[in-house]
Amino acid sequence: MASTTRRSLLRGILGGSTVAVALPLLDCFLDGHGEALASGKPIPTRFGTWFWGCGVNEDRWFPAKLGAGYDLKDELRPIAPYKDKVAIFSNFNCDLGGRPNLVHWSGVMATLSGAAPIHGGVSGGSAELPTIDCLVADHIGKGTRFRSLEVACTGQSSVSYSMRAGSTVNPSEVDPISLYRRLFGTGFSDPNKAEFKPDPAVMLRQSVLSSVKDDREDLMRSLGSADRQRVDQYFTSLRQVEQQLAMMLEKPAPAEACVLPNEPGKIELGPTWEMATRSHELLGQLVVMALACNQTRVFNVALSNAGSNLRKAGDPVSFHELTHEEAIDPQLGYQPKATFFIERSMETFASMLKMMDAVKEGDGTLLDHSLVLATSESNFAKIHSVDNLPVMVAGRAGGKWKSGQHISGKGDPSSRVGLTIQQVLGMPVTSWGDAAMQTNKPISEVMV
Repeated sequence: MASTTRRSLLRGILGGSTVAVALPLLDCFLDGHGEALASGKPIPTRFGTWFWGCGVNEDRWFPAKLGAGYDLKDELRPIAPYKDKVAIFSNFNCDLGGRPNLVHWSGVMATLSGAAPIHGGVSGGSAELPTIDCLVADHIGKGTRFRSLEVACTGQSSVSYSMRAGSTVNPSEVDPISLYRRLFGTGFSDPNKAEFKPDPAVMLRQSVLSSVKDDREDLMRSLGSADRQRVDQYFTSLRQVEQQLAMMLEKPAPAEACVLPNEPGKIELGPTWEMATRSHELLGQLVVMALACNQTRVFNVALSNAGSNLRKAGDPVSFHELTHEEAIDPQLGYQPKATFFIERSMETFASMLKMMDAVKEGDGTLLDHSLVLATSESNFAKIHSVDNLPVMVAGRAGGKWKSGQHISGKGDPSSRVGLTIQQVLGMPVTSWGDAAMQTNKPISEVMV
């Protein structure tokens, strides 16, 4: 054990993480009704989160009508083509339960982790519990190459709302070229080639990891309880890598629709609106390809950081600054410059839905076989309000989710949305969250 260092183990893991691609979902894999795989297994359900910063103007965003056939206010109008596939949730709160309102942090962590955090702020923080994507990935992501994919659109890999707990963040990919090479790089194995030869480097990595696993007990006996817990989590990651390597040593079945895409061109990364939306377009397309090719079933997209640093080109004032400094126009009743970013954010979310809905699967689309939880960290960012958080869930989970509704939580914690998602995805969860955010009440209106 003494000759094996933590650094060398991490190099081995990272070295084995950028090879091979699994198969897309083809018609030949489906039954005669297009509702299940030919083996009898259902078309896989995917899950994702989509985050935008600095909230909404609630009078211009939340529908007035409850139930099906809800109305679309100005800020939510971009989702009109997918209205029947989007559920809107209003009056679901971040219940602080006496904890401080950590501005631009409490709201998003309450919804995504089911607990109001204790540490954090505009630049990030910690989570009291794992975020929902990690829990879902543990349930549905074991048979895929990547447990989850995280992307951020403003060029900062630290912008991620995927956390195991504590301050450990799953970092985001920000460069479309880097993400492309990670997904479809040198180690990509073309499933349509007649010949297949296992990569000797993969075989060696698998042997090294097996050797490390065999030494686990010796190491565990020498550690204290806190370190044993950390190492146990580490070896859980090793087992996941071993599973991925095993998949890479088997010849993929033919898949004519799985065609190596063209590598994206180089683009400038940064927080201007033009840069961010261009990044979103390219990163989003790659994420959708990864979902369609069954490389992952879980993803997280961050349009911006929580205290949004998005700005127009040539304008030094960011969206975040505008929410606090721009006066409310007495005629309009809102901040017009700040509202530009809210409206454009909803257009960008609609573009993600468009990409997913364009992928046909069986009798539906990739969006139909997914659930995408979209949210922000505040309601009205000017006052950092965390009541009535804007929350949407797009998709139908393969027919297990009743979408196209507006549902009021009547002041309940936003963790009810996350609990419902987990139950719809078949996870054995009866209660979720912590302290004032803890709930055992799923939202029956969306459950089939």
